[in-house]
Amino acid sequence: MALTALDPSTALIIIDLQKGIVGLPGIPTIDAVIARASALTETFRQRGLPVVLVNVAGSAPGRTEQPRQTSPRPDGWTDLIPELNQQPGDIAVTKRTWGAFASTDLEAQLKARGVTQVVVAGVATGTGVEATARQAYEHGFNVTLAIDAMADTRPEAHEYSIRCVFPRLGETGTSQDIIDLLPARNA
Repeated sequence: MALTALDPSTALIIIDLQKGIVGLPGIPTIDAVIARASALTETFRQRGLPVVLVNVAGSAPGRTEQPRQTSPRPDGWTDLIPELNQQPGDIAVTKRTWGAFASTDLEAQLKARGVTQVVVAGVATGTGVEATARQAYEHGFNVTLAIDAMADTRPEAHEYSIRCVFPRLGETGTSQDIIDLLPARNA
């Protein structure tokens, strides 16, 4: 479904735009994703709406067929990129699963602020972004996905999420579509 409206109390959730991930090879269009995510964060702040900056610092336990990172990450790996211009009023969430709601207090923080809708962007489209959007939907939030402010190292996963999954979870639009519909809120 194309983007039709944004609730008066909408929050922005930026997934895993951190130094260790954006520095990995193979993320197409990462510079454009960073620029659009930065524009979204600044606009949300200007309108007095919550900004959630999420980083990942581990993984969920359990066996998988694909090998996991076992060596220590380099210093600064989890640091958010400076382009996001993290502010004291931003909600910071460190996750150890794909989605930002599992095993964190994000739902409680958003509901305490009266948030009814979330806009989700970041990396990777088919894992962190999609898992967070699914969890937001399951927690009863209206979901919007900024499809030009996300990327994945796997183009097929990126396309599948945008084409097949996201329309079932909410509405999709460009960053500019979202900015144009974004309501102002008295801070």
